[in-house]
Amino acid sequence: MSVYDHSIAQLSGSVNALNALKGKVTLVVNVASKCGLTPQYEAMQKLHADLSSRGFSVLGVPCNQFAGQEPGSANEIQSFCSDTYNVTFPLSEKVDVNGDQRHPLYAELTKVADADGHVGDIRWNFEKFLVGREGNVVARFHPKVAPDAPEVIAAIESALK
Repeated sequence: MSVYDHSIAQLSGSVNALNALKGKVTLVVNVASKCGLTPQYEAMQKLHADLSSRGFSVLGVPCNQFAGQEPGSANEIQSFCSDTYNVTFPLSEKVDVNGDQRHPLYAELTKVADADGHVGDIRWNFEKFLVGREGNVVARFHPKVAPDAPEVIAAIESALK
C-alpha cells in the first residue's frame, strides 16, 4: 500500500495534503510548536527550499499527544510556523499519531522500523519518515536525529535519484 492512498486534510481544513505530494520524495514529520525539538523547523524549511526543485517536500503533521506541546488552533499553528520559521512547506491538520485515534497515515508509517529496529508507536515530536516517489516508506528517523543529519541527507539523495 502507498502512503498516498491515505487522505489527510491540509491545516486549513481543505483538500488532501498528500495529493500535491504524489510523485515527490517527502519527509513526513510530526511537529509541535512548544517542544525542545521545535528548532528543527529551521532545517526542515532549508531542506524543503533547497530540494523542492528536485521533487522533494516536507510535510509537517501537527500533533498534541506529547506533553500538550501543540495546543494551538490551525490558525495559531500556521502563524507560528510562518512567523517564527518562515515555513513554506505544507502542514496537515492536527492528528493523533498513536493510540486508538491514530490517523490511518500513521498506522501505515509506524509499520516501518528505524535504524535501531524501533517499529510501532511514535516516540516523541519530530519523528521523521522518508517516503519515496511511489509512496513507500524508505526510512524512519528518531526524533532527535536532525533533519539535516548526514544519514537523513543520504537517504533523501538516494530517494531523489
